[in-house]
Amino acid sequence: MSEVESVPPSGHNGLRRIFFGPSGLRAGWRLLIFIAILLALFGTKDLIASKAMHGMDVVSRFVVNQASRFLICLLASWIMGRIERRTIAAYGLPWRRMFRGQFWLGALTGFAALTTLLGIMRAIGVFHFGSIALRGAEIWKWGALYGALFIIVGFSEEFFYRGYAQFTLSSGIGFWPAAILMNLYFGVSHFSNAGETWAGMVNAGLGGLLFCLLLRRSGNLWMPIGFHMAWDWAQTFFYGVPDSGVVVPGHLFNSSHSGSVWLSGGSVGPEGSWLCTALLVVLWIVVGAWMREARYPVGSTEGRAR
Repeated sequence: MSEVESVPPSGHNGLRRIFFGPSGLRAGWRLLIFIAILLALFGTKDLIASKAMHGMDVVSRFVVNQASRFLICLLASWIMGRIERRTIAAYGLPWRRMFRGQFWLGALTGFAALTTLLGIMRAIGVFHFGSIALRGAEIWKWGALYGALFIIVGFSEEFFYRGYAQFTLSSGIGFWPAAILMNLYFGVSHFSNAGETWAGMVNAGLGGLLFCLLLRRSGNLWMPIGFHMAWDWAQTFFYGVPDSGVVVPGHLFNSSHSGSVWLSGGSVGPEGSWLCTALLVVLWIVVGAWMREARYPVGSTEGRAR
């Protein structure tokens, strides 16, 4: 056969370029496959769990939905990892680092950040810590309960919004364009929360971008998960403030707000305050100056299963 005859038709090459790039199947197609798997798994979950969840209280439903979202996302990511010959660590969750130093550093930072925000609000008179609402064993019971709950929320929200989808979009359009798209979605998704406002949604999106910066500079999701968990735990349990407009029983302080809503956040809680916006900007600057090296995502061949 001559050399000319061995060259594949140009139409074949053009079609291949639509689906494949230098690193294999293009990011857009991989993301579509991932979304299709997610939709199938969520549909199956809804069919199975609809009767089982009938009669559950709101908190129990919330826990089941958060836990199942994380597990479904984890399974879909594992399936894609088998296709791509990557481990879950490549998508931001190296299990060997679970609940180690980065997680607790993130948790300390999240708690300190919210405490600083509420301290500023108290200083200008729009927030009041109030009296202690719990005593003795009740403190430990509710603290542990909400600690477990918000660890689940941290896993669910961070891996859903900043796991496989963030990794795959980054390989197609770059890390920060992907982060902006995913956190626009993250911010808008808060619209369904009770009493949410535009300021709350903006701050949710900005908070998500801060978590992306922590992911980018720390190399994985453990610091964002710790931050996310501690921030929500401090709001809901420790200080007893609304979390995206939701107030639940079992909080340590009988806190209250007053004055201008744009400073206090009103019924939305601190996340609805423009002071929170300013805090998130400051945190971005501090983290950017403190952690300078980009560690995520790893190269196209790194993080692959051997």
